[in-house]
Amino acid sequence: MSFPEPKPGLVVRYDYLWTHEAARGQDQGKDRPACLVAASDSVLRPRYVVLLPITHTPPSGDTVGIEIPAKVKAAIGLDEAPSWVIISDHNFDEWPSGGVSPVPGKPSSFAYGFIPPGLFTQIKAEFIVLARQKKSTTVRRQL
Repeated sequence: MSFPEPKPGLVVRYDYLWTHEAARGQDQGKDRPACLVAASDSVLRPRYVVLLPITHTPPSGDTVGIEIPAKVKAAIGLDEAPSWVIISDHNFDEWPSGGVSPVPGKPSSFAYGFIPPGLFTQIKAEFIVLARQKKSTTVRRQL
């Protein structure tokens, strides 16, 4: 079983560590789908990626998220419950990462699939705005 190429928009199973969990001293998070939003150049070693969590919890307070349409969730094999890509919290990690695990029910696959280009463009653009405004918090992993 090999790791997929880290391409923007890829949704992988990842032990996402929220900023508030890292602040409490945790070093592992809950396995959940996460959207890979950026990757360093393929010739660089180690290679780094930026991952955004996907959660069933609607954004509130300072948390900013973009809802994933039901059609997209069905197409990539996520459950039917409403979900959001959170763009105000992200992990920065090496690739391949020990935090990536197989998709439930698919032991030979680490990836669900890709967010469609239009939705991914929206996610990336809004994430970049927040990141530039220092309103997206980062947990640096495996560094």
